Amino acid sequence: MNLQTDEIIGQSLQVLKGTSSFLSDVKDCHREQVFDSLAAILSTPNKVHKAFLRIPLENGNVKRIPAYRIQHNDTLGPYKGGIRFHESVNETEVANLAALMTLKNALHEIPFGGGKGGIIINPQHYTAKELNLICKKYVQYFNDILGPDKDIPAPDMGSGEREMDWMMSEYKSINPGKPYLGSFTGKSTVSGGSLGRKEATGKGVYFSFRYMLHHYASDHREWLTGTDNRFARSLLALADQPRPLTVAVQGFGNVGAVAALEAHRCSHMNGKVVAVSDRNVTLYHEDGLPVPVLYEYSSRHWGDLPKTAEELASLGVHAQILEREQVLFLDVDVLFLAALQDQVREDNVEQVRARFIVEGANAPITGKADAALANRDIIVIPDILANAGGVIVSYFEWLQDRETQFYDEDQVYNLLYGKMQGTMNGILPAFFADGLTLRQNCYKHAVMKLSTALYRQGKLF
Repeated sequence: MNLQTDEIIGQSLQVLKGTSSFLSDVKDCHREQVFDSLAAILSTPNKVHKAFLRIPLENGNVKRIPAYRIQHNDTLGPYKGGIRFHESVNETEVANLAALMTLKNALHEIPFGGGKGGIIINPQHYTAKELNLICKKYVQYFNDILGPDKDIPAPDMGSGEREMDWMMSEYKSINPGKPYLGSFTGKSTVSGGSLGRKEATGKGVYFSFRYMLHHYASDHREWLTGTDNRFARSLLALADQPRPLTVAVQGFGNVGAVAALEAHRCSHMNGKVVAVSDRNVTLYHEDGLPVPVLYEYSSRHWGDLPKTAEELASLGVHAQILEREQVLFLDVDVLFLAALQDQVREDNVEQVRARFIVEGANAPITGKADAALANRDIIVIPDILANAGGVIVSYFEWLQDRETQFYDEDQVYNLLYGKMQGTMNGILPAFFADGLTLRQNCYKHAVMKLSTALYRQGKLF
């Protein structure tokens, strides 16, 4: 587990240990033992599975590709988490993401535990036939630990509905006669996937921001105005400014591009997307960018934005071409972080000028940078809260597969927004009252849920 997650879990346990109303029947030395057990359980995964997938390539060579499935905790239900296809995958990263999934599901009261998978490849370096074989081999090597009631993978960075279709098909072939539809989520609708799953994370990321700044600020204005909470002042200052909000989005993949489209089209907020970035460039225009045009271009070019003046001119788009990292340092109101982890760090946090940050990626802000932003009264909606749309709709897909009754897209999004709104309504009153950051409040709530379940199930002796 990474240092930031470990520290926040530790802080949450210390707060809860000192709260006499929490596990009130556990006292004195027994209380110390119970909380030591909790710390040990939450900071380590239940199981770490690693394999080397043997893949014959079309050129005649054979590769052995490292692959992981890490199962962090199943107290609240089957393990659940995506499979990442990326060259940077490593055991520490996968273990941390598995822990984050445990906490995310607990926070949003989804009946799943936390797991995560990874394959160390750049998918662009393999043919479709080779990727198909990689997916099949992954299921073959990990078949014993997977299943609709054991461990349910989903897409992650570098994978999508095509890969989940292939994996589910292989699972079905290996396990004849067993339920298979719910063995993987994030599938195509033809294979039992849910409408809206692909866009769910990006839509949820934008909704978390919109709900806090528009709906919550409006509905609780009198209370927020009367409190001396520093984050409440920051929220109202941004909500009340007379000019349009300026928005920047780092990362233009499945999450960032959808969040940018939502921001561009939003009728609830007075805002404009002035900057977007990908692995190559940042595009900036102070009067706003034509996000649908860029989205269409990106979808036809492996997720890449136009990166030359000629490409921009061919689209009729006016924008400055900046270095890709510059999106982090622009003078904007809102910054969506939807790329990789560790983007805002101790060495660059002082250059960040955004007044409100939303984490669409997992762990894009390091622990020390997070503390520095909090010291400047900058609100950060953390990954555990903001980017849960994918796993929430995966849960709906799992339910639909079990019932073989499927929802239309409007139903899916209404259920998603209702679930996220319920979570935020449970968290935001404490956030605007107790002085802790939103991340600390989310972790405390999730750890409390997990701790109660572990204790009631007799797992802390």
